[in-house]
Amino acid sequence: MGYHAVNPDDLSEVPDRPCELRRVSDAVGFEQMAANLFRAEPGEDLPLAYHYHDDQEELFYVIEGTLHVETPEGTFEVPEGSLFAVEPDSPQRAHNPADADGRVAALAIGAPAVDDVHPYEPEA
Repeated sequence: MGYHAVNPDDLSEVPDRPCELRRVSDAVGFEQMAANLFRAEPGEDLPLAYHYHDDQEELFYVIEGTLHVETPEGTFEVPEGSLFAVEPDSPQRAHNPADADGRVAALAIGAPAVDDVHPYEPEA
């Protein structure tokens, strides 16, 4: 059996990211799902690029602020305390707009924990 109580602020911040990223799943040894804490100031993106996954399902829980998620269908505004689910093969870019009132914090969970990310280029 294994149990872990984790203070996210005790986790190392991942360098070279567009916003603060702390990998919860790495700290607790999860292998079947990815769990990450993101904190983005106004004007910052959460992922490295507009992207989609072949097999991974993603779920964002907004802890603070309003998360904006750009998709080919339009931009979703996900308020604090809400969830946003992304199915495989569904392009998205989560971000905190430059004109936001403050930062956004979100817990992102993806399963299975696979490296199947692809950049998405919207048509002009």
